Amino acid sequence: MAGYALGPVHPGDYGDRASVEQTERGGETRVDQAVFRRLCEKRQWGRPEDFLKAYAKVAAGLGEPERVTARQFHRWRQPDPPCPGPSRQRVLEEMFGMPLEQLGFTLPPHRRSTEDLPAASDIPAADEQLPRRKAGVTRRSHKPHDAADTGLRFAVLGPVRMWRGEQKLPPLSPQEQTLLCALLLRQGRTATADELVDAMWGEAPPPEAIAGLRTYVFRLRRKLGPGVLVSESGGYALRAELQALDVEVCGEYETQAKRARARGDLAEARRLLHMALTLWEGKPLAGVPGPYAHAQRSGLEERRLALLESRLELDLEWGLHTEMVSELTALTAEQPLRERLRSMLMLALYRSGRQAEALGVYADTRRLLAEELGVDPGPDLERLYQRILRVDPALAAPPAVPTDSTAVRPTVPRPAQLPARPTDFTGRRATVDALGEHLLRPRGTAVAIAAVHGLGGVGKTALAVYVAQSVRERFPDGQLYADLLGHGPRPAEPAVVLGTFLRALGTPPAALPEGTQERAALYRSLLAGRRFLVLLDNAHSAVPETSPLLPGAPGFFGPWVTSRARFGGFSTAPTWSVWMSWNPPEALDLFTRIVGPERAAEEPEACQGAVAACGFLPLAIRIAAARLAARPAWRVTTLTGRLADEHHRLRELRTGDLAVEASFALSYGQLSPEQARAFRLLAVPDAPRLSLSTSAAVLRRDPRDDRATAALLESLVDLSMLESTASDRWRYHDLLRLYARDRAEAEETGAERRAALSRLLDFYLATATGTYALHNPGDRLLDHLAPTTRPGLPFGDSKSALSWLFDEGPALLATVQQAVDEPALLPRAADLLLVSQDLMESGTCVHQYEQAAQAVADRAGTVRDAGSEGRARLLLGQVHHLADRLDQAQAQARHALTLGRTAQDPLTQSYALNLRGNLATARHRYEEAAAHYQQAMEVFRADANHYGETTMLMNIARADLELGRSEQAIAACEQAIASWQELGARLRLANGHYALALALHRAHRHEQALSQLQRALDGFEETRQPFWQGMTHYRMAQVELALLRPQLAAVQAEHALALLNDLGGDQRRAHALTVLGRALEQLGQPGRARTCWEQALHLLGRSDIPEADEVRALLAARP
Repeated sequence: MAGYALGPVHPGDYGDRASVEQTERGGETRVDQAVFRRLCEKRQWGRPEDFLKAYAKVAAGLGEPERVTARQFHRWRQPDPPCPGPSRQRVLEEMFGMPLEQLGFTLPPHRRSTEDLPAASDIPAADEQLPRRKAGVTRRSHKPHDAADTGLRFAVLGPVRMWRGEQKLPPLSPQEQTLLCALLLRQGRTATADELVDAMWGEAPPPEAIAGLRTYVFRLRRKLGPGVLVSESGGYALRAELQALDVEVCGEYETQAKRARARGDLAEARRLLHMALTLWEGKPLAGVPGPYAHAQRSGLEERRLALLESRLELDLEWGLHTEMVSELTALTAEQPLRERLRSMLMLALYRSGRQAEALGVYADTRRLLAEELGVDPGPDLERLYQRILRVDPALAAPPAVPTDSTAVRPTVPRPAQLPARPTDFTGRRATVDALGEHLLRPRGTAVAIAAVHGLGGVGKTALAVYVAQSVRERFPDGQLYADLLGHGPRPAEPAVVLGTFLRALGTPPAALPEGTQERAALYRSLLAGRRFLVLLDNAHSAVPETSPLLPGAPGFFGPWVTSRARFGGFSTAPTWSVWMSWNPPEALDLFTRIVGPERAAEEPEACQGAVAACGFLPLAIRIAAARLAARPAWRVTTLTGRLADEHHRLRELRTGDLAVEASFALSYGQLSPEQARAFRLLAVPDAPRLSLSTSAAVLRRDPRDDRATAALLESLVDLSMLESTASDRWRYHDLLRLYARDRAEAEETGAERRAALSRLLDFYLATATGTYALHNPGDRLLDHLAPTTRPGLPFGDSKSALSWLFDEGPALLATVQQAVDEPALLPRAADLLLVSQDLMESGTCVHQYEQAAQAVADRAGTVRDAGSEGRARLLLGQVHHLADRLDQAQAQARHALTLGRTAQDPLTQSYALNLRGNLATARHRYEEAAAHYQQAMEVFRADANHYGETTMLMNIARADLELGRSEQAIAACEQAIASWQELGARLRLANGHYALALALHRAHRHEQALSQLQRALDGFEETRQPFWQGMTHYRMAQVELALLRPQLAAVQAEHALALLNDLGGDQRRAHALTVLGRALEQLGQPGRARTCWEQALHLLGRSDIPEADEVRALLAARP
């Protein structure tokens, strides 16, 4: 298996010596990890000499010297500085497997990293939190040795989710989910690297599987926090309370249910099994890729079915046979070969007086087993069949559970008004189960109403009818249905609907009361205490339209309302939001059912493209699939091609009397003028989502009146015309955006649409300029930007400003790309890219950033805007340089310099010269680099740009260093650092410490170099620069090697590789691999070292740079 290394690098892997004595290196005793753990347990700290004495007593018999000296440890533990920085904190926590506070460190609050804490906006709603301990359930303790009490909770019985306390953590990537599940479901046991690679990629892992695994471990470790995902003896393990996993909670419920049943408490057993089943929120490990997840998913599905069967057996013992028939019928259709379910269905039918149907189930089972498996029914099913045939008295039903009402009532008709069950309904299993459970739940003292809302066409009616039909037998007194026509031109009057219901309930027409209130009173009297299901479909709003149609007293009653509008009038009503669309598998299943599995199987990718073009909206999918089914000559690609054109997509999504556009038009017609204008204009930007501030800019609203703007947007959310994705974040459904743009083109002038985009660009440029100023104080770049007319957001510190920039990055760059269509907007678009360079340098949006810069450059070249084109090409050159595409970077830098001179733009000229110097440095042409830097300095000086001059001073120092002038380079770097400190430029200051460290390292002042690198790393972490963090870890690895500390060098190289895996270019990753190989060789692992060097040479290709020659020499010397 090829990769950066043959396994995870951690302390237990480095070296195979079994030394039982303390080792001396550099005059300091090295602290063994196991010895340290024992001292931690005993809390034998004291003075350094006391610690060393205690250490000596327990050191015998324990091997592997650790990487922190006793002197360092005691120095760091003191309450006064110095104390370890954020990077060293992580190293120590990984080394000892516990938080630093537990090790006795006293950390000032500002030294503890908070970047991984979840945002308050991620706190889950009550119905999405992992269930905690319930009454009557005692949790088993599964705490592994040294488990961390992290407050983490995990859910895998559905989509994979995590919480820290009450805060929901951000979702993981699919591969991170696979890794987390592979560790969680091992119940604290260690998983080797090979096992995790198999879990993630199966028998055909990619060539760089180990490198990929290392990257995912690194990312997951940072998200989980310190001391949770630890390295152990060749692998990884989770050190968290396993009782925080929903699978474990389910097991606890199951165990307690068995005990309750054993002591004859059937009610408690049923309750506990019900609680266990509610932990399932869809398919287990939903969306998690990999063979391990597939295998575990099957086992967990089987476990759910076994729990469900146990609960159904209790229902039979409870005497609920009549109510069970519908549920069992559906289950046996889903699991036709499961004999246990079929036997319960036979018994439930028999006890309900339906002996012939029970025997029919046996005959159907016998036929199915013979056809599918070639076997006969099992002995248990056969015995039950014989007992039903002879009417065995022992099969008689137990006494039924008494109901709340035993009064004898007059005979009332049993209306059955539900529409037919939709034949193509699929998906939404969790929602179906939740709604069904709600409708069947015994009522207390309040009327519980199920409310479902969502966009027109999302499938509210189909969902409601499907669930209602599935449970209708549990409502034997009848089912009432009314379409309230809430979004049509003439909504149904409550009095008319009540008249229809009363006639269905047996009220003669002559006896119908006149007024609405009188009819509602009679209606409530007829329903009181009875088992009725009432479905009120397509309500305009919840109150007052539907209030007369609801019952007045609780009972076995299932009132249910659907609407496009969000409900806010029922304080006791649980509300299910069926928002927007299905997930891709469910959408594809519906499409396949309509067009036919054979046709879909011929073009699977085209089918996926078709449902994606439909925005996964059920109505759109039904229309598109119906059109395809009615045209046998069409291929699926024909349909996909017709849907690809966004300008005509809505017109393609119509067939017969069905049309997505018509459905949207009904909702649009209900909007007020202010709402309609907002709905139209907010669709003008290409931004994937809108914030409160960007929405205010587009709508030309007062930026100081956030509350009014938020109220307007939330009113559109209430009407299902927008979706609120997070606090102060909104988005459209894809098809709704197209409809809104159609309305904007029809009802807004071109000038107004252009003005909306201009206002948004102004807002972004003003805010990003302020962010850049906080981040780069003193930089005169700001004096060369296009003016704006709209104010931006103010920020009190650079951290909050950077958070805004990274959060808005995708929307900001989408706006830049959209602005290129208007030549007048090009200067501001180019300037916006200039002041948002952190999006490129941090790797956050580097690909989208490159696309935006290319779009501006191309368009500016077409319209002969040399200034804008020069700035865009300068930025393109920087993107290419970051990715090690040196030839493309050189071409763009030269072009940018020429354009800058043509436009007489000192900003483009100076930074293009600087870029050319950086590229010459990358090619080891240091005299040429120094010349470019000197020219750039002259341009900066002529522009009175002290910030730029200091940058060039530092770059010239790096060239001097490579030319052998170390002391001169050190002096220049110290001068630059002093300037950056005076300006307060945190990022540039970190760059200065980095450059000074290189000079000190070259001068063999390694400890000083390491100190400077630590300061640089702290600065890069604060300013969120993962590229520079990775480069700093690489340099730290070099220094640790020079200090003869290969263990620390290997750890630093590992961190560098994890950070540079997604950005930084092949050359930089190759350099880190070379250092890692050298460290591994010194640790006695030549095989792993050679693998690193081979991978490094592969990344370097046929390059003739000195680093490639160095790697070739290493491999040649060690055959």
